[in-house]
Amino acid sequence: MEAPRTWLAPLLAAPAGLGRSGVVERLRLTVLSAGHAAAGIAALVLALLMTGSFPALLSVTGLLILWLAVPLAAHLTQAHRSVAARLLDEPVIARYADTTGKNPVTAMTVWIRDPARWRDFAFCWFSGTGGLLMSLVPVVFLAGPPVHVIIGLAQGDWLWFTAAAAMCGPSLLVWWLLTVPMVRARLHADRAILDHSRGERLRERVDQVVRSRSATVDHNEAELRRIERDLHDGAQARIVAAGMNVGLAEKLVHTDPDTAVALLREAQDTTISALEDLRTLVRGIHPPILADRGLVSGIEALAIPIPIPVTVALRLPRLAPPVESAAYFAVAECLANVAKHAHATRAWVVGDHDGDTLRLTVGDDGRAGADPGGTGLAGVARRVAAFDGTLTVTSPASGGTEVRMEVRCRAI
Repeated sequence: MEAPRTWLAPLLAAPAGLGRSGVVERLRLTVLSAGHAAAGIAALVLALLMTGSFPALLSVTGLLILWLAVPLAAHLTQAHRSVAARLLDEPVIARYADTTGKNPVTAMTVWIRDPARWRDFAFCWFSGTGGLLMSLVPVVFLAGPPVHVIIGLAQGDWLWFTAAAAMCGPSLLVWWLLTVPMVRARLHADRAILDHSRGERLRERVDQVVRSRSATVDHNEAELRRIERDLHDGAQARIVAAGMNVGLAEKLVHTDPDTAVALLREAQDTTISALEDLRTLVRGIHPPILADRGLVSGIEALAIPIPIPVTVALRLPRLAPPVESAAYFAVAECLANVAKHAHATRAWVVGDHDGDTLRLTVGDDGRAGADPGGTGLAGVARRVAAFDGTLTVTSPASGGTEVRMEVRCRAI
């Protein structure tokens, strides 16, 4: 759920300066603070009722008080939740335990075990104490001195009137400076207490990290098995064959020199082929160009053999070798998909690093229909997930595909 934007969302992010608009906006915030203060008084009454009912919980009176106060607290907190969501332009979600079909007694037991209800209880105390004081600050500094001026005039106390009038200027200055930050702080405090989904999102994030780490371990084990298989079937077999040819040539060097020379030549060719296999294997583990020249040069080299024009626009510092390797192979897979499946006329790789996050985008103007769950893109997602990164695929029906990768990392 996304909260709709309001006029206050941009104001709280960047308050208006001097002028009529700035005054009007702060007056609106002051009215909002007055409403929060009034609601704080109601919240304090509910907090006192619920606290006072705990000792009498086993009596009919205590149950009736809780049965009345708990739903009222839920309605009050829902109103605050809605205001905070609309003004901060962020979701503030309620997740209460279901009491459908419960009788009053069993519903009460569900409430007692429900963390969301205890959040409501804590919010009532906050709203009626610290939250009430925060909300009164803009109201007091705006209305306090004028009210005292009126009192002084009504009583004919000119000393009181003069002192109150002298305080109007400093009070308005403090009101101007504090209104926006106080309202912002109050709304953020409300969201921190009332958003029931934050712990759930944290658990989901932990589960996602655990899954990505598990997938990375499985992928690494598969890579190790592949390397062992490639060594056994490739370079190792060629080296063994070369050794056998050298041994035969040694036996024939005196009796059949021509055959011995042919065997040695074959052993030399086999050794060269084994060396090429090893070089190919090393490039598959960590391409030498990454160690020598970095990720930008590595991606530029990847673009050269692609059979369509590829524009590379990268502004990247040197990154940790594991991150550069993961990004290199991720881009390589994406470009391979473009060459094989996209039927595109051009492609591009753009990216930057803002000091904390590496962002890469591989796009093309080919046909739509890229499947994020396909083997290739799923492998790319696993690579970036190993570094707590994200992968987003955009492939609209109108054509073209963009694969965006983000990985949090520092430059070296």
